[in-house]
Amino acid sequence: MLRAMPKSAPSERAIVFCVGAVQFVNILDFMMVMPMGPDFAKALGIPLSHLGYVGGSYTAAASVSGLCGVFFLERFDRRPALAVAMVGLFVGTLSGAFAQGLASLMTARVVAGAFGGPATSLAYSIIADVVPAERRGKAMGAVMGAFSIASVLGVPAGLELARRGGWQMPFVAVGILGAIIGVFAYGALPSMRGHLSNPKRNGEKSAIWRELTELVRVDTALSLLMTFLVMASGFVLIPNISAYMLGNLHYPRERLGLLYLAGGAVSFFTMRLVGFLVDRHGSARVGTFGTLFIALVVYAGFVCEPPLLPVMLIFVGFMFGSSFRNVAYNTLTTKVPAPTERARFASVQSAVQHLSAALGGFASAQLLTERADHSLSGISTCAWASIGAGLAVPPLLWTVEARVRRNALRAT
Repeated sequence: MLRAMPKSAPSERAIVFCVGAVQFVNILDFMMVMPMGPDFAKALGIPLSHLGYVGGSYTAAASVSGLCGVFFLERFDRRPALAVAMVGLFVGTLSGAFAQGLASLMTARVVAGAFGGPATSLAYSIIADVVPAERRGKAMGAVMGAFSIASVLGVPAGLELARRGGWQMPFVAVGILGAIIGVFAYGALPSMRGHLSNPKRNGEKSAIWRELTELVRVDTALSLLMTFLVMASGFVLIPNISAYMLGNLHYPRERLGLLYLAGGAVSFFTMRLVGFLVDRHGSARVGTFGTLFIALVVYAGFVCEPPLLPVMLIFVGFMFGSSFRNVAYNTLTTKVPAPTERARFASVQSAVQHLSAALGGFASAQLLTERADHSLSGISTCAWASIGAGLAVPPLLWTVEARVRRNALRAT
């Protein structure tokens, strides 16, 4: 690890800020596309029912590249590796603005995902290299705060930019922002080669395979299955929420940014509350509450016709319940691997998250059709699929939490 740096090297805080800025662009690039779905679908002649393919193409590419990164990212200096990832993300994002149809837009999103996945892995690796263990949790929390900032500020700003300047403008803006931050990070970060001298981390492919196979056991398998179900249950709906709100529920387009601003703000504050509740009551209880809450909201807002709730409550309720479930299961999964397995487990878990999100998006594209009035037919089927996959999560939460407790008792 990089415990000591030259006097001219940037401070730990500056490095954390750089990594957080990289993650903000990376997350915003992913999060902004689906809310804009109705805008670019209309302009490019893409059926609203096929929006799941656009979201799924990014996450599928990120899954493959992130998993492949386990075998080659440790062989390079972090600084130029991150620069290459940011260049690829810039190219992929900017290419979206020049898309002429579904195929070209999916190609652009595949390029963005292929570089966005490794960018995330490198960002977290830099934190692990630079920040000592006793301060690493705070640093990771600061970097993960990029998700909240992107939710609260980035997505509403992107939607407003698309409304005023056209659907291409958010792609251009985020692409340029990514290029600026990439140049800034390359200039601000020091060379990071300490991991290259570690023979265990720089071993042969066979050694990496052996380390990965050590993760194959009951508790890790159940944890990854839980991750798969959580992400799939969400993304069978998430790529289509904007199209559903606008086309089926006739929510005004000019207020869509306000909807995401309210949902992001609720998520931002709820995550802080949920962390306290998980520490006090455990992941299983809190995650079960979140899952049941989401199921009720999805039933009331997506299955029932007409919905039992107004649009704002449907969206905010979905974000509220998701915060409970996501924080609970993510906290629990960090307790499953041994300390020496955390990096490998995180890489595999990230790949599973992206893969399940892709499959959820692709499944929704198969289940939905667009009516002549541009509303979506089949949304209730997607909703039932989301509810069904989600309700399989609580038994896994309780089982994994019990196994974690038993393992902790054996270790003492």
